[in-house]
Amino acid sequence: MKDIVRCGVIGAGWWGTTAHIPALLRHPKAGLVAVHHRDEATAHKIADHFEVPQGFSSVDQLLETDGLDAVVVSSAPYVHYEQARAALARGLHVLIEKPMTMTAAQAQELVEMADAQDLQFLVSGPWHFTEHAAEAQHLIQSGELGDIKMISVLMTNYCLNFYRGLSWDEIYRDTDAFENASPPYLKPEPATTSIPEIAGGGQIYCQVSHVGAHLALLTGQGPAEVFARFDNHDTPIDVYDTLNVKLDRGTLVSIASTGATMDSERNFEVRVYGTDGMLFMELWKGNMQLHRRDGKVRDYPDLPADDIYPLHAPVINLVDAVTGDAPNKSPARLGWQAMKLIEASCESVRSGKNVMIG
Repeated sequence: MKDIVRCGVIGAGWWGTTAHIPALLRHPKAGLVAVHHRDEATAHKIADHFEVPQGFSSVDQLLETDGLDAVVVSSAPYVHYEQARAALARGLHVLIEKPMTMTAAQAQELVEMADAQDLQFLVSGPWHFTEHAAEAQHLIQSGELGDIKMISVLMTNYCLNFYRGLSWDEIYRDTDAFENASPPYLKPEPATTSIPEIAGGGQIYCQVSHVGAHLALLTGQGPAEVFARFDNHDTPIDVYDTLNVKLDRGTLVSIASTGATMDSERNFEVRVYGTDGMLFMELWKGNMQLHRRDGKVRDYPDLPADDIYPLHAPVINLVDAVTGDAPNKSPARLGWQAMKLIEASCESVRSGKNVMIG
């Protein structure tokens, strides 16, 4: 196993400079040796600012860096597949941002490439790394809740103005939003969340990608059939999504998700109904409760604020998995299951029919 994992970041934009680069710089066994941004001047500026040896505007140049062990793919969704494929083809370990790809077939191909080479391949999902996620996964998959019959999910976030293609400054100008307290090093480019050919879609790609991967993590199941409906509101992409899903071992799932929640409240409520108990989680608030059939209720300690959405955890786990210090806690297979859900939902909306997943 390696003592130091030499890493590169592809697509060092808003989230790359907010989450992934700082995490790599703080990890004692990570060496951040190269960053990529499609604009050459910006690539050199990022490298200088974060004291990274090399900045590239070419992905191929970054991948040719001597001694490179792993990369983080943090670019716009429409190039995730080709960039991750190029990295895996060179035998590199990969952390890929969500949404993992544009299609389920692309996600499957990448997973199979990594498996064939015994590479660490992770999909970024900070909620996968909380204490609540680990305990919920144990309760569900150990059978402590009995047979899992039904899951209800409400997932909302403040995304509407990004879907409208507004800039960061247009959205947060003259507001008391917490985002203004510490403006990002690089602001997100509006096209990455508002143009279908670049983003894939709206809420279904941007946020339901979280839900799909988290359901796969908790249950060990993937989607078998989906009936979905979208409402685009005043944008070219979906803003309000409802999904009725059947998982591959029969669990029924209802998902309601919108990027147009009120500024005062956002939700990620998950209720898992088994024959012997019900598990309730509020991921945005760090709450979890277990309700047993006999009426007893167990309240789990609320997560500390910094642990509710541990944005550095995916990169930390990438490095630890490569060094052998920890297992891969967010395998890219979860992203593949999410892509199956996303793709089937979009097809259901186009066709107006229930979609079976082969």
